[in-house]
Amino acid sequence: MGSIKINVDEKILEKGPLAVIECYQRIPCNPCETSCPNKAIFIGEDISEIPKIDYDKCTGCGICMRNCPGLAIFIVNGKENTITLPYEFLPLPKEGEIVKGVDRNGKEVCEAKVVKVLKFPDKKNLITIKVPKSELMNVRHIKLI
Repeated sequence: MGSIKINVDEKILEKGPLAVIECYQRIPCNPCETSCPNKAIFIGEDISEIPKIDYDKCTGCGICMRNCPGLAIFIVNGKENTITLPYEFLPLPKEGEIVKGVDRNGKEVCEAKVVKVLKFPDKKNLITIKVPKSELMNVRHIKLI
């Protein structure tokens, strides 16, 4: 995968938590569309299309993120400079822990603080990290220090 940059208008990010979909492959998949309670995600009849988000309808609830089998959805909150991401590794970080924020290619780009850890029985846990505002659309995973 090359360097792909998803552009979301800064004014939209300032609304608060919003889903950001970084699904790059045209594969038959639509759990994000069918699980969104606000009908903010649209794929259409050909479920191999790349999902699109209507940010006027998205509330950043995260239901789509929990249902995405490809771990391709993140919740970005421009008001709080946080990113919530799916996390399926052990050990889980702890709230308050400082971690490295990494980009899509695994390159460390900043330090981040873990502000919330949600554990789920299916092991698709959610980690919320606070990052510098400049890295909101860049950090997509963490590395424990």
